[in-house]
This record gives sequence, structure tokens and C-alpha cells, in this order.
Amino acid sequence: MGKHEVEAWLKNIGRDDLVIMEFPVSSATVELAARAAGVAPELIAKSIACRLKDRDIIVVVSGTARLSNKKFKEAFGCKVKMLAPEEAKDITGHAVGGVCPFGLKTPLAVYLDMSMKSFEYVYPAAGEPNNAIKIKTSEFASLCGGEWMDLTQSGDI
Repeated sequence: MGKHEVEAWLKNIGRDDLVIMEFPVSSATVELAARAAGVAPELIAKSIACRLKDRDIIVVVSGTARLSNKKFKEAFGCKVKMLAPEEAKDITGHAVGGVCPFGLKTPLAVYLDMSMKSFEYVYPAAGEPNNAIKIKTSEFASLCGGEWMDLTQSGDI
């Protein structure tokens, strides 16, 4: 999976107005993505594939935010366990650095952190480690079927 599958998914839900930005350089880290997109690092929507006791999920946070172990455990009943890169690719269909919270190979619950809520737009990856998509934050949850939660450490943004 990758850019073309994400484009097909967007078209299928009637959102082919959202254009995937392709970069001539890697955008696989927050710093690289921010530089490539020409935006502040906090505007990068960082997708983290995690494993709970009984299922896998995607958590999306502002690029400069850090997950709070305490808040995560309170919300999900277990410690944060990120999927290994090969597991993340097998489950999401996207390589690490390109994982986005929609157009997933396997349907997963998506949780969006409040660290992004104050921004007009955010920029998640769109299936590959050299692309992103600009999304209105007000539309983000409905686009990916996500639920807003407070999962990050205070003062990180």
C-alpha cells in the first residue's frame, strides 16, 4: 500500500479534493516532514501504531508532543507498546515514516491527541515516507473515524 491506495481511499469516500503532497526528499521523521512541507514541527500529525493487550490501534499526536505513559495506561489499561516497523507495515499497509491514520490495510481504531486540536491544519503522512496531506483539524476525526483524547505529556506543545 502507499500513496495510490490512500488516493483511492480518499476518492472512494468522496474526498479526492484532498491532495497528497509528494516531496523529493524523505519526510519520514517529524523534522524532515516539517522541513519538506515548510511548516512548524508541531503541525506534523505523527501516527504511532501501538499494540494493546487485545488489539492494535493508531494514536496520532502533534509532532512535538510525547505520549504520556500514565495517560495511556489510564485510557487503555496497559503500557504503551509500539509495533515493530515490520509489524506496523504488515498491519497498516504503510511503512514507518509513512503511516497515516486512514486508508489502512487493516481497520484499526484511531485516537487523535488533543495536542493537535488548536491548529487549523495538520499534516499526517499519506502512505509513504516522502509525502503528506494537509487536513483541516476540524475534519480530521471524521475523516479517519478517530476519537479525540488527551494522551500526551503536558507542556510539550
